[in-house]
Amino acid sequence: MENQRNIILAVVLTALVLFGSQYIIDTLYPQPVLTEEQIAAAAKDKAADANASAADGGQDVLAATGDVADAPASNVNIDSVLNQGQRVKIKNPLVEGTINLVGARLDDLVLTDHRETVAKDSPAVRLFGPEGTLEQHYAQFGWLGQIERPKSDTLWSADSDTLAPGKPVKLSWSNSTGQLFTITFSIDENYLITAEQKLSNNGEAPVQIEPLAFISRNSTTADEGTWILRTGPLGVFDDAANFDWGYDDVAEAPGKKADPEGQVSWLGFSDIYWLSTLIADDKAKVSGSFVNPRKDIYRTDLNYDAQIIAPGKALTITNKLYAGAKNTELLDYYTDEQGITLLDRAIDWGWFYWFEKPIFYLLKWLFDNIGNFGVAIIVLVLIIRGLMFPIAQKQFASMAAMRAIQPKMKKIQDRYKDDKQKMQQEVMALYKKEKVNPLAGCLPIFLQIPIFFALYKVLLLSIEMRHQPFALWITDLSAPDPLTPVNLFGLLPFEPVSFLAIGVLPIIVGVTMWLQFKLNPAPADPVQQQVFSIMPWMLMFVMAPFAAGLQLYWATSNLLTIAQQKLLYSRHPQLKEQMRKDAEEKAKEKERAKAEKQAKVGKE
Repeated sequence: MENQRNIILAVVLTALVLFGSQYIIDTLYPQPVLTEEQIAAAAKDKAADANASAADGGQDVLAATGDVADAPASNVNIDSVLNQGQRVKIKNPLVEGTINLVGARLDDLVLTDHRETVAKDSPAVRLFGPEGTLEQHYAQFGWLGQIERPKSDTLWSADSDTLAPGKPVKLSWSNSTGQLFTITFSIDENYLITAEQKLSNNGEAPVQIEPLAFISRNSTTADEGTWILRTGPLGVFDDAANFDWGYDDVAEAPGKKADPEGQVSWLGFSDIYWLSTLIADDKAKVSGSFVNPRKDIYRTDLNYDAQIIAPGKALTITNKLYAGAKNTELLDYYTDEQGITLLDRAIDWGWFYWFEKPIFYLLKWLFDNIGNFGVAIIVLVLIIRGLMFPIAQKQFASMAAMRAIQPKMKKIQDRYKDDKQKMQQEVMALYKKEKVNPLAGCLPIFLQIPIFFALYKVLLLSIEMRHQPFALWITDLSAPDPLTPVNLFGLLPFEPVSFLAIGVLPIIVGVTMWLQFKLNPAPADPVQQQVFSIMPWMLMFVMAPFAAGLQLYWATSNLLTIAQQKLLYSRHPQLKEQMRKDAEEKAKEKERAKAEKQAKVGKE
């Protein structure tokens, strides 16, 4: 009885911690509500700060470290900004956008093959937006040096009005001392843009110049990372992927600047599904850094060593920009075929990428041939369960042996209930005599753990599953099951709180796991019995926020496990007879307990 009370108390306390902590925090420490005057003043301060930092182009942008008021980034409408000034159009099969000729900025890019939501009229995903807007996220290429050079407010001239595959665009600007600056942009059929920066010294004296490139973004629109899924600043330094610097880490670094050690190959910003990264010229010496110049504004910088250009000579630096979806096949192609070092690691596969990527490619192949991602997941389960069938049979054989010796174990437990040590000795002797290994049934579970984890990462990271429908109400396998009985499956006009929004698929997971446990031999320890009786329903709550694709995998796996167990019992009638006896014994125990309770009430 004491153990039961402890189990119940532990479950209640766990539920309070899980579901009550956020309510208590919000109650005791409510977020301050800004007045309209405060918001307007903050926006005005931010605009002034932005104008000041843009006054001297890259020099001041790279040097700015001052914070502004704690307020929304900007109330500037992005459409009004994009309709101003002169722009070069960008067009290929996957992206559309423009290059701002003021500052030569790539600050307008949408991914035409991806939508914000599953709605048919949903707009395309916007990756880049101009400075000063909430969507601020752009790339810029330039130079530093003590010469007259292009700045953030410099108006460039273009030799074409459209950038498209096979149709590069050259931007040009000349200073008063004979130096010609050009940036030639080209784009492939996917998400890779090449920027060739060239300085031709047509003057009479040598000049010293430092090429640079950077990406600037507003972190308030960034995806949040977790311990298992890292987002934010990332890069490859000395042929090793570096995910060590989150947004908060950069903001807390000395001078709000992080300088990872080593030769940089590429660096940028990663969201769950999107990537914007600068790929350095591998023929030049370059360093990379992450900077937090203003509140919520972050940059990844490529800084090349200063070089002296003699009269009549030229310096060319070629940077590349990957700005688009984190498509696994594309990133593998750029890594393997174009030699971009470890660009495929921009997807945070973790330590087990060698195991996860084969599962991804198998799932992708199934999807390509079946046409439904949900059905592809189900077929993947069938393949995995088929490969594990011989091991599963050994597990069930071990379970059968455990069930067969249950009566003998019960006698030992009754005989030595006051001597735990002697009981354990007799139980081990029984295992040895009957040639039963109680741990043999655990092997399939241990094998399933890495498979389940790998599939979890694949479904979490795979943009190929994003917005993919399955059937009926499951319109997005990358999102939680939206249908819940809490609001009568949407008939009642309210959205339940997150921890109560248990969809149909998580309920199926809980029920099938409960049925699976019912078919297993009951643990000898009463505490373990309590744990196993509660676990399916706890997991039902735990699984509710997960992607529907993962819930579908688990529910299908449970159903196949139940089918395998039923098959085993049909082949071993003695198991079915033992299950019948176990059920009769439990029923008798319940009747005895009920009779004892009634007798106790009668005496009172």
